[in-house]
Amino acid sequence: MTDTSVVQDAAASEENFEDLFNEFLERVDIVEGAVVEGTVVSVQGDAVLIDVGLKAEGRVSLREFTPPGGKAEVAVGDKVEVFVERLENKNGETVLSREKAQREEVWNQLEAAFETNDRVKGYIVQRVKGGFTVNLGGAFAFLPGSQVDIRPVRDVTPLMGDEHEFRILKMDRRRGNIVVSRRSVLEDERADQRADLIAGLTEGQVLDGIVKNITDYGAFVDLGGLDGLLHVTDISWRRINHPTEALSIGQTVRVQVIRFNPETQRISLGMKQLEADPWEGVGAKYPVAARFKGRVTNITDYGAFVELEAGIEGLVHVSEMSWTRKNVHPGKIVSTSQEVDVEVLDVDSDKRRISLGIKQTQENPWDEFLIQYPVDSEVEGEVKNITEFGLFIDIGNELDGMVHMSDLSWDKSGEEAINDYKKGDQVKAKVLDVDIDKERISLGVKQLEADPMADAMTGITRGAVVTCTVARIMDNGLEVLIDGAVPGFIRKADLARERGDQRPDRFSEGDRLDAKVTATDKAARRMTLSVKALEIEEEKKAMKAYGSADSGATLGDILGAALSARSGDDAEEAAAPEEAAPEEAAAPEEAAPEEAAAPEEAAPKEAAAPEEAAPEEPAAEEAAADAGEDENKAS
Repeated sequence: MTDTSVVQDAAASEENFEDLFNEFLERVDIVEGAVVEGTVVSVQGDAVLIDVGLKAEGRVSLREFTPPGGKAEVAVGDKVEVFVERLENKNGETVLSREKAQREEVWNQLEAAFETNDRVKGYIVQRVKGGFTVNLGGAFAFLPGSQVDIRPVRDVTPLMGDEHEFRILKMDRRRGNIVVSRRSVLEDERADQRADLIAGLTEGQVLDGIVKNITDYGAFVDLGGLDGLLHVTDISWRRINHPTEALSIGQTVRVQVIRFNPETQRISLGMKQLEADPWEGVGAKYPVAARFKGRVTNITDYGAFVELEAGIEGLVHVSEMSWTRKNVHPGKIVSTSQEVDVEVLDVDSDKRRISLGIKQTQENPWDEFLIQYPVDSEVEGEVKNITEFGLFIDIGNELDGMVHMSDLSWDKSGEEAINDYKKGDQVKAKVLDVDIDKERISLGVKQLEADPMADAMTGITRGAVVTCTVARIMDNGLEVLIDGAVPGFIRKADLARERGDQRPDRFSEGDRLDAKVTATDKAARRMTLSVKALEIEEEKKAMKAYGSADSGATLGDILGAALSARSGDDAEEAAAPEEAAPEEAAAPEEAAPEEAAAPEEAAPKEAAAPEEAAPEEPAAEEAAADAGEDENKAS
């Protein structure tokens, strides 16, 4: 072989190598950064070797072929698509990625869906700040918390692991950002369902729904595109304090459409309307005066509600709870869920009200007290309270009796006597009265002893003339003592017949005077007296005894004779009572003929002396006094 041939062969080899190298460079430009198809050569441990037709095989992690929670889905000979990241690393191997290949494919699909506003499917995989991560078939997107559902969702755990539809709101392939919304999909579905539901919705219609939200006043039920309000009072016939007692979120319930407003699209729902009304025939089931057992369901300031059966409650007013415990909050007498015996007091079926009583099922302590301590019997107890009008004494069995201040002492005034007592004192008293209807017991302390004035007042009657002693001088009259013990009072106008003598200052304490008893008050232990009434009575007697219609004697003569007779020997009048009686009996006989013989004269006399017809009237008394003065002047 010549040197020339050797040189030519070398030149040809150089040309072939250059062509191969250029071809390789061209192939590098095409393959790097692209998705190519390769063949699985082997699976070695946690790596998969894939031949993509390059100088060396590429190594891919077995994890990229393993789905979440599953096993690796790859075998030798499988054709798979991979993403070529680098042609050769420092170990001379081609760098491949199965995940990036899948992501590139998914991104292409997502971009197409974003352009056409189509829905995409994916899984909510984990919670992140402000929202959640969604796997869209290999590409991961961000789901804001406000876009999870139509209403705020506190717990998305039930949504994880299930496939959902989303709508892409925003995407940036260069930055690898995707924002999706599940709420947008639900709103579209809800709008379609709402239109179908409204078209066929009528009042009285029965539907199935799902409890979506619960508030203090009721629950919102999803009827399939449209929500209705189920008020707490329409959940059940029985009392429900809060909807959570009967409902829970996500619960399926059957409801009836009570009201529907097509304009505002507001729906009122009810559950109890699907059940029989327990108030029908309630009057026959719970007659007045019948007794039942019930359960306390609610306690208020004014009473307690007692459930007789499911859906039927009655009110026990605080005044009907106890015979003795007054002005006490109902919560101190009964408690919620307590079983109590009640009596039906009244039933109003129209207003759905039943009045109940607890104390009516117990013995009335007022009746028991009256049986044990009848009127005028004695009791003993502790002073529980002192008021401005008397004492309250604890007489047992949670009963109090009242001693009025006027019943504390015979001798002292009420204000003075009440100061002799203090709380905790043991006091004996007499039962004066028991009023069962008003639940009052009246007691008296002074009634334990006899009234010291009772005997003194017994002999003094209305119209009697007594001698009394001035005890106190007042502007409006005199306070006097009769026989030194019985108090009395003479009004200023009753001090004398003459107006000028009606002055209390004419008298001094200790002066003795005669007066006529005009009124007696045994309860107040006091008498009312009148000097003027006595003077008028004496004048009448004088006119009758010493004057006549035709005698011609003046009033002064008659009074003078009467005064002279009065100043005579009183013993002589007492010695001849039998003589006075015949004379008084004869006097009417003589007066009768005179009155018959001269009726015309009798009439003027009666007109001239009106004080005899009405001696109690002040005007008649003054007229009589003036007439007497005129006659004295004329004589």
